Amino acid sequence: MIRLFFVRLGAMLMKEFVQMRRDRITFAMMLGIPVIQLVLFGYAINTDPKRLPAALLAMGQDHYSRAIVSALEVSNYYRFIRRPKTFAEAEGLIQSGDVAFLVVIPSDFGARVDRGDKPQILIEADATDPAAASGAISALGDIARRALLREQGHELEATENKDQQLAIVVHRRYNPDAISQYFIVPGLLGVILQMTMTIMTSVALTREIERGTMENLLAMPANGVEIMLGKVLPFFIVGAVQVAVILIASRVLFHVPFVGSLGMLLTGVLVFVLAMVQLGYTFSTFARSQMQAMQLTFFFLLPSILLSGFMFPFRGMPAWAQALGNILPMTHFLRVVRAVMLKGANWSEIGFEFSVLALYVPAFALLALLRFRRTLD
Repeated sequence: MIRLFFVRLGAMLMKEFVQMRRDRITFAMMLGIPVIQLVLFGYAINTDPKRLPAALLAMGQDHYSRAIVSALEVSNYYRFIRRPKTFAEAEGLIQSGDVAFLVVIPSDFGARVDRGDKPQILIEADATDPAAASGAISALGDIARRALLREQGHELEATENKDQQLAIVVHRRYNPDAISQYFIVPGLLGVILQMTMTIMTSVALTREIERGTMENLLAMPANGVEIMLGKVLPFFIVGAVQVAVILIASRVLFHVPFVGSLGMLLTGVLVFVLAMVQLGYTFSTFARSQMQAMQLTFFFLLPSILLSGFMFPFRGMPAWAQALGNILPMTHFLRVVRAVMLKGANWSEIGFEFSVLALYVPAFALLALLRFRRTLD
């Protein structure tokens, strides 16, 4: 009896392994998801980002200013990629998102140091992502004070009154109170739309295959484009309801500011939803069951959440991770949403993100049409 038990158990195990090998999508998910999580969490995610792009407006050329700038660059928190000539030009860099910080050293900085006055340094930070800005802001004061003391030759002296030596004036732009909901809630608009649009669209078509009703669709006098539009357009209504619920909740429950154009935001939402339903349709052409369709969706959703800047600072990731993140549609959509809602951005400032986002619509539609089969295997 015991021998027969193990024989039957062995036969069942062999059968399951054979079935698992045939279900390639599930097998790939079992191996791929752990690998993706290990790589992304181990290498790409950084909660203390450094070498963030910054602009320097140094109105004076004294040696104290140069020493502080050099110390900031050596600290690896700041990477000065732009040196604007005027304050208006510098403000435009913050508004457009080209830089995360603006460090301003006034023209009388050196003279005030020599007189023994308390000099000031202004730092304007794009605080839409409080986690990305907090580390660099908190480090600036200590780095600048040490550099100033070193340049004065007082590095070894007591610094009990360090607050009297240098004043750091911090302006947190767009989120002065560093409220995390201002950053997370607009991002949820992209996450929820991508999750629901791709899942519902991919499952809707694979459901036809599982129930055996796909033959009826294929027998109809309709081409691939007409079948695709008939399957995906109803989900636009669902997406519209979701957008309304999220925007109302963000204002009523979380008091997230909305300083931009509603029409501009809805245009971005329309393009993103259209891309996502096309992506869901593409997934359905690869899947043979509803379970496989959901697996493919989550396989795409995980990198989108981790690499798009939704949860972790985008600029804190290594270059290869940022390159991968820039391939994902949600990365560009989140930039559009946050720029419109929190910054009041105009078309010229987010036109590039809109253009990239719009390219995904024909790309996913073409891929879905190429994968669409007029006959069932």
